[in-house]
Amino acid sequence: MELEQDSDMTQDERWLARYKEVTEFIMTNKRRPSKYNPEERNAWNWLRHTQKQLNAGLLKHERVELFQKLMALGEKYRRVNQYA
Repeated sequence: MELEQDSDMTQDERWLARYKEVTEFIMTNKRRPSKYNPEERNAWNWLRHTQKQLNAGLLKHERVELFQKLMALGEKYRRVNQYA
């Protein structure tokens, strides 16, 4: 799960590429990326950073709706505590 860092990509293109990568990961694995798995850590960091930007009101308006859809998809596959 490594995003190729192309110096010709704009910030928006890199954000969309990471968005598509994380969306594909969630759809394929039916879970969100884990901070404990080194291969998934970049995607997990991107999710956390983007969530913090959203909460602080710093996320660009074009990205808010896309990110909210991604978070809804992640909630769909959220782990449920079997003892609760």
